[in-house]
Amino acid sequence: MPDVIASLPNICGNYEEVKKTTTQRKSLYSSISNIKINKVQSAFGIALHMHQPTIPASSDDLRTAELISNLQYMMEHIGVHDNHNAPIFLQCYSRISDFIRELVENGANPRVMLDYSGNLLWGLRQMGEGGVLNNLKLVTSDKKYYRNVEWLGTMWSHAVVSSTPVPDIKLHIMAWQEHFASIFGYKALERVKGFSPPEMHLPIHPDVSYEYVKTLKECGYEWIIAQEHTIENIDGSGIRRPHFPHKLVARNSLGKVEEIGILIKTQGSDTKLVAQMQPYYEAQSRQREEYGGKIIPPFVLQISDGENGGVMMNEFPPKYKEASGELGTEGVVSMNGSEYLEFIKDSGLKEKDFIPVQPVSQHRIWECLDDFSLQAVDRAIEKAKAKYGGFNLDKGSWTNDKSWIKGYEDVMDPINKLSVEFHRRFDNNQPDPSSSSYRKALLYLLLSQTSCFRYWGTGIWTEYAKEICRRGMEALRKNKV
Repeated sequence: MPDVIASLPNICGNYEEVKKTTTQRKSLYSSISNIKINKVQSAFGIALHMHQPTIPASSDDLRTAELISNLQYMMEHIGVHDNHNAPIFLQCYSRISDFIRELVENGANPRVMLDYSGNLLWGLRQMGEGGVLNNLKLVTSDKKYYRNVEWLGTMWSHAVVSSTPVPDIKLHIMAWQEHFASIFGYKALERVKGFSPPEMHLPIHPDVSYEYVKTLKECGYEWIIAQEHTIENIDGSGIRRPHFPHKLVARNSLGKVEEIGILIKTQGSDTKLVAQMQPYYEAQSRQREEYGGKIIPPFVLQISDGENGGVMMNEFPPKYKEASGELGTEGVVSMNGSEYLEFIKDSGLKEKDFIPVQPVSQHRIWECLDDFSLQAVDRAIEKAKAKYGGFNLDKGSWTNDKSWIKGYEDVMDPINKLSVEFHRRFDNNQPDPSSSSYRKALLYLLLSQTSCFRYWGTGIWTEYAKEICRRGMEALRKNKV
């Protein structure tokens, strides 16, 4: 199955096969792990997040420029700003495969979780850098490395959930699954059980949170990474046991509930935490504890950009190899997320035994809820805003000082209009999801919602989003391939 069809990424058309692959709930990691779980004092895990947005920038004419990877743009403008880092970034996208194979050959027991956006995967192919994908396949598709490397799913175009129209959330999640399977195969997709939210973002609005969790479960995901400060205990208090598994409880206006497992990323977003292997050293100070009636090891988790910043480019490789060389199969060990959770569940713990949590600040909404009914949550939010000065829904990210909506109304308006038109055009017309016209329209829809178009502020980045929306609307009007 090709990962590019008629110059477009393979992001749709294989839904039934993907669904059959991803909804099989079975143990895949603990059965092949060499960790002696009963002799483990504590565990830690690291995840590497990799992303490059897709932008209309092959030329200076925004209206006619081809869609290319920002990495390609950096390569072609190497003397501008910090674009000189582009060749190093490219190396970073591939090198983890080299590290894993080298360490395993030397008798080490490394672990790593990988989170690559769909934009990046497609961009590498566009640039003719398929060698990076082939190198990643070596540790993704060879059973020799199944226990060492775990891929995490994500939103295809690195979209922040709370600023993504709800009907589009599933489109992003499914697109990533289909694209990943087209590159690495369905057997590899079967092993993708954890989800890494872009910007570590968790929507606070209960109805959005509910749809998000419901969709993740429908797509076969069993757990997500959550930033410590984006969740709270059900009574509104802060998290007290961040190194143990929790479950996210998502309740909507009608009182319906969906739940999914959580592994908590502690502290802020600092590449130094991963580059210098802080989770490993923190794990050394921790011991097994009673949790849910069982004595289990804690799990210290961190995720970081895998390429961005001097510490990741330069300090991470030697520190990762050094730490991996010291690790064995007992005592303080490295584990991936699904491996740890499977061991925990093998011990007799069930997800119902996990500490329940909810998105941060939701307790204030529930305080103001009169009943469960249509739009009940929206009414409660208005009451909470009146009762608590400064109350808003913008805090569920790795950084609480950034809104993904406020100040970007001129971008959100065309994004929302494109979404409405896309669903008006296709939802009731039974489109052929394998057709070029549908794939092209879907691509524009997903690309328009990339978080980078707001993360970097107004200017050329917001203009990129507007141009992509314009092309999307044009494609829908003309139904052109």
